[in-house]
Order: sequence, then C-alpha cells, then structure tokens
Amino acid sequence: MTPETTKKAALAALEDIKASNITVLNVKKLTSMTDYMIIASGESSRQVKALARNVVDKLKGAGAEIVGMEGEESGEWVLVDLGNVIVHVMHPAVREYYNLEELWTVVPKRTKLKA
Repeated sequence: MTPETTKKAALAALEDIKASNITVLNVKKLTSMTDYMIIASGESSRQVKALARNVVDKLKGAGAEIVGMEGEESGEWVLVDLGNVIVHVMHPAVREYYNLEELWTVVPKRTKLKA
C-alpha cells in the first residue's frame, strides 16, 4: 500500500469507531522514520484500545503490513506502526501532556534583528 492509501484507510478505521480530534501530520521532511503521523483521541481506555485494534484489523484486511503495536495493556496511549504511517491513539489528558502536534510541527526560524 502507498503511504496515501495507508493514511486514508487508517483514518477511515478511526472514524468508524468515532475517534475524536483526529490530526494528520505530514512528517516526511522531518524524519526518515515515517511519512505520516495520525493522532486521535478516545474517551476511555476501552475506546482507545478499540480504536487501535480497529486500525490493525482494517489495515491487515486491506493487505497492509502491521509493523507493531504498543501500549494496548494500559490503554492510555496506543501506538500502531504501519511503517509509512504511525497512528497514536490517546486519552485527551495524555495527548495534552505529550503534545505531539507541537513536537512534530515545523516552527519557522526566527531572524535576528540588527540593533
């Protein structure tokens, strides 16, 4: 699967189970590790786990390779590694604390003003 089709399938899987606050970050220029990061919230540990499991099931069914999944035991933050797409499903409080959107967003360089 291409990065684009993987991204679209992961988004559809998250929307199936009503993930909230879904954000897609294009990180191609920031890392060679992956092309996209998808960050979504689930309102309970049960929903976080269900969202991540649905991503795995739907993508596996579509023929994508699942590189790995971590965090399913606690259900506060589950990461699904699809190779060219990484999906983070988190409790809102955990998401706010780690603030991955800010971490993986390019901040424009500041220019120094001459005095």
